[in-house]
Amino acid sequence: MPKFKLIEHTADIGLTASGGTLAEAFANAAYGMFSIMAELKNVREKETREVALQGSDIETLLFDWLNSLLYYFDVEGLLFKRFDVSLPEGGLRATCHGEKYDPERHQIKLGVKSATYHMLNVDRKKNQVRVIFDV
Repeated sequence: MPKFKLIEHTADIGLTASGGTLAEAFANAAYGMFSIMAELKNVREKETREVALQGSDIETLLFDWLNSLLYYFDVEGLLFKRFDVSLPEGGLRATCHGEKYDPERHQIKLGVKSATYHMLNVDRKKNQVRVIFDV
């Protein structure tokens, strides 16, 4: 089963991501987002960042999760490729693994500005999420 599937959307791009658990679907959404942004095969797991978030609802948590990862890329130049995610009550905890962008080794494919609330969906029963990105 693929980690994620791209969604065609007018002027933007999106994805649906699934997992054996909802936490795995959140991890796969993050992997999918970075796959949209860059070729991940040459990204090594040299650095980690811890992310801890609280959300008023699960959709807001997904939105904040993905945008916090974009912050790390925008500010620190970090490309992540592996995500260890847990979803404790009302929150998210994750360890993100990757390395700083190196133009000699990494190919950037598409600039993602942010995750959006447009069509954002979290299906707890199917352990599936859907998100559209502003590019």
